[in-house]
Amino acid sequence: MNKLNQVILSATLALAAGGASAQMRIEISGVGSNQIPVAVAGFADENIAPQQISAIIKADLERSGAFKLIDAGVITSMSNIDYGNWKSKGADALVVGTVAKAASGDYEVRYKLFDTVKQSELSQLNVSRAPQFTRLTAHNIADDVFLKLTGIRGAFSTRIAYVKEYDKRHYELLVADADGDGEQMALRSNEPIISPSWSPDGTKVAYVSFEQKKPVVYVQNLITRARTVIANEKGSNSSPVWAQTGNKLAVSLSKDGHTQIYTVNADGGNLKRVSNSAGIDSEANFAPDGSIYFMSDRSGGPQIYRMNGDGGDAKRVTFTGNYNISPRVSADGKTLAYISRRDGNYQLYVMDLASGQEQRLSDSTDDQYPSFAPNGKYIMYATQAGGRKSLAVVSVDGRVKQRLTTQAGNIKEPTWGPFMQ
Repeated sequence: MNKLNQVILSATLALAAGGASAQMRIEISGVGSNQIPVAVAGFADENIAPQQISAIIKADLERSGAFKLIDAGVITSMSNIDYGNWKSKGADALVVGTVAKAASGDYEVRYKLFDTVKQSELSQLNVSRAPQFTRLTAHNIADDVFLKLTGIRGAFSTRIAYVKEYDKRHYELLVADADGDGEQMALRSNEPIISPSWSPDGTKVAYVSFEQKKPVVYVQNLITRARTVIANEKGSNSSPVWAQTGNKLAVSLSKDGHTQIYTVNADGGNLKRVSNSAGIDSEANFAPDGSIYFMSDRSGGPQIYRMNGDGGDAKRVTFTGNYNISPRVSADGKTLAYISRRDGNYQLYVMDLASGQEQRLSDSTDDQYPSFAPNGKYIMYATQAGGRKSLAVVSVDGRVKQRLTTQAGNIKEPTWGPFMQ
């Protein structure tokens, strides 16, 4: 898929999901260990666009904790850059751009990134898009800045899904930009919605709905809004998660008397049992190599195990603490995130899978449902404070933290969407 088609698809997903809701509020604390000083100038004539592109770029870069932002005012020309002047102001990099409105009604955005130390141009982007794609354009530029200055792909233009609970009779499955803006409704129900999971291509979300008065697994196409029942077996149907191939999912079913892990095709066919224990096996998560991490109480209490994709060779992974659940593996397969109960608190931990070394990332007491950003550098999770459920994001080194709150409802069950391929 070329870059233009990526953009169109990403924006189409935002529009297809339904009417927009209120934006979430973001609180940021902490900074990265080595912040890169970058000046972001106001784009020339950007006030003609529906949103101020430079402000969105600044907010993205600040939220990452990886950059120290330097005010650059408005720069009207992208040529004849005075590198020495910007270097003297402490900027290692400079972002400039322009906005113009085409006869078609599209907005033409030009952007350049300069290295003030090497006195050279690092990157540029010229794109023409419809007005409703202005935020996406800004996120794409922030992604490019992040990549060029850190060597890591930015995730600002990705999307997240989560559940908002207004009361015990009003639930919504929502999709939004990674910063919580552009919130769109994919499903509304009078019964609980839980466990959303993105397909690898970002066009579908699997989830569990209780609308039939029991847990049933669905897959919903976010573009067409068509739904497919994936698992509606006797008993509980829960915890859907996609394989990286996109052609199958793992689900947890109690059809045989106690909950075990099965795989099923994305159209609901070819159901196969892959775990085999006398206890409860659930919360599967596929690693990049096709193996499955999951929660099992086969050792007497909930711990995290790893098994082959076909269910063989199950081995225990967590040994510290007597309660470890909700395993999630980073895109590079090197880091495991999970929730651990210690001293009565449910908190987010990560483990380096090569060394087994673990680190606590949260200081709250009731964390749930971790989900990695597709670049593996941040983790989103649900948490609770002051009686309100909200979303939080933390960098994998624990230095940068964000909290996303909303005025109405409790937000929970987050899942971070993939890069648009």
